[in-house]
This record gives sequence, C-alpha cells and structure tokens, in this order.
Amino acid sequence: MNGAPSEATVSSKAAPRTIAVVLLGTGMVGGAFLELLHMRAADNLRLVGAANSRHQQTQPGMLAARCLHERLAAGGQARDDAALLHALHASGARDKIIIDATASAELAHCHPRWLSHGCHVVTANKALAGGALAGWHAIRAARAAGGRYGDSATVGAGLPALPTLRRLYACGDRVTRIEGVFSGSLAYLFNHYDGRQPFSTLLREACALGYTEPDPRADLAGEDVARKLLILARAAGFPLERAEIAVENLVPASLRDLPREEFLGRLDELDAGIAARFAVKSKRDHVLRYLARFDTGGRAYVGLTELSRDHPAAHLQGADNLFAFTTERYAQRPLVIQGPGAGPEVTAQALLGDVLAPS
Repeated sequence: MNGAPSEATVSSKAAPRTIAVVLLGTGMVGGAFLELLHMRAADNLRLVGAANSRHQQTQPGMLAARCLHERLAAGGQARDDAALLHALHASGARDKIIIDATASAELAHCHPRWLSHGCHVVTANKALAGGALAGWHAIRAARAAGGRYGDSATVGAGLPALPTLRRLYACGDRVTRIEGVFSGSLAYLFNHYDGRQPFSTLLREACALGYTEPDPRADLAGEDVARKLLILARAAGFPLERAEIAVENLVPASLRDLPREEFLGRLDELDAGIAARFAVKSKRDHVLRYLARFDTGGRAYVGLTELSRDHPAAHLQGADNLFAFTTERYAQRPLVIQGPGAGPEVTAQALLGDVLAPS
C-alpha cells in the first residue's frame, strides 16, 4: 500500500541529537573548525560560544558569521569563561561539549573540572595528557565518572593513531614497541635534507611554509614529540613519566635562550652539527629521521636516529607522520599508520570526529 509512512515507522526513527558547542581558540585550527560547521556533517551542532585569548562571542547572529574568527581577532566581548560555560549550560542540549583548540597549559588543566561539571571535552591540546602523570590520572578519573574526553587530535592530527592503539589495548593485545616520526615539521626537514644545501636554508623554508611554530626552537627541542610519546605509551597501559624519556634537543645550548629574532638570525650555527651527522649516516647508507621510540623494557627516546633504508620511516614524503605499533599480535611486522600528521584542516576534522562520536 502506497502513501505516508505509518506512525510506528516515523516514531521508530530517532531524532538527531543536538550538540551544543563552545570553541576555545579560533586561530588556525579553530578557524578551520569553524569552516567545518558549515558542512552538512555538522548540521546538528549548535555553536553557543567562541573565544580567542582576549575576546569572545555568544550572540547567535554573530556566531553564524563566516568571518567569526577574523571578527574575534579584531575585537568583541571581553573573554569571560564563566559566561561561556553559562551559555553552554543554558543551551538545554543533552550533549554539551567544550572544544579546546589551543596549546594553553592553563586551559588544559581545566579539562577535569569541566568534565566533572557535566561537559564533554574535545581537544587538540596535549599539555595535560602529555604532561605530569597526575594530569593523565585526573582525566582517567573524570572519564570513569562519565565524562567523554575526545583527544584523537592530540597525536597525529587527523591520523587514527591514538584510537587504533586504544582499540588494540582494549582487545587485550599487548604493545611491545611504539616508534615513529611524530612531528610534521621535523619530518619535512629530514625527509628533504640531503646534504646539498645547508640545514638552515631548509629550516627557513619550512618556517616560511608555516610548517614550524613561529619560533622553530619549539619544534627542534623535541618536547612536543615527547608529549605525544607520553600520551601513546600511557594509552597502551604504561604510566610513563617525562623524566623517563631521553630527548635530544637539536638547538645548541648557546642558542636556546636568545630572543627569537636573534636566534633566527643565527640559524647558520645549526648547520655544522647536522652536516656531521648526515655525513656519518651516508657512509652506512642510512637515513636520518627524528624518531620517537618506546619499548616495554622501559627505554624511551626522542631524537635524531640513523635508520636503515628498509625501515618504514625511511620512505616518508613531505611532512608525513608515521606510527608503528609492535604488539604480541603484530609481532612479525608492526601495524603502521602513515599520512599527513599536521595541518589545521586535518586537525579540525579530527576534532569534529570526536565531537560527533556517539555518547
């Protein structure tokens, strides 16, 4: 019989849930996330607040503007986190989510409190999960109490590194080694460095392309890679502390405390050390990669490493990341995840994926 669907058929279809969202951080990643809100996949999301470090907006008409992040950069209401949280709770939505698209350690330490107050948290900010072990435990306790913590974007941007590792662990597999290239900027530098041009020339190019932080010492120091290794090891069941990771800082001690502009003017001083390392590996027909490695013997290392040409990381291109998980079930060959591990668009997509994940 043709005609309108029966009442039973209509009622059996669950209405899509409305998700109220506050976005903290409207820079490159946050700006890319705002663009995703105009896609059909985000139809059931309702942005009720957005803020950068100084300004915020909670007016629906202004929040719907395509140029929101530019307007916030130019001005707006003074930043008031209490007002943003009030807007979130006043939304009436069943799912209330705070998205932290910043790198602020201060904001990261608010995550457990937000979770305990009935908000879910989705974040690309690794300052808490990749910091002191107490922060990791605070997140776990809040999760156990019912809070949802979407942190896929903290490691590998849009690559499914952290969800894959968690699935292996949840299925009873035991990780025996984690290793890979976890930094897009360092991947770009050592995928392209061939000794024919100074390392400093390539570094200036990477800065101009936006692959590094404004002060590239933040990349070259290796601390961001160490935080990602901490998050991965902890997700695999190992309560690793930062002090247990040996980290190689590629910036000579004489350049570490200089003002940024003076450092950028002395990049040539990086060249000799990198060239010497490259010359040694070339004699062995190896490649240089800035590698992170952890194994269950307790050894954890982040730094420049010689790899044979049959290593998975030897054939990376561009700014690709690589994550290789060796486990009891993947013992002969590691499970490898590879692809773009940096960039605002793929990071924003990872945030959206965590926002849309089932409650």
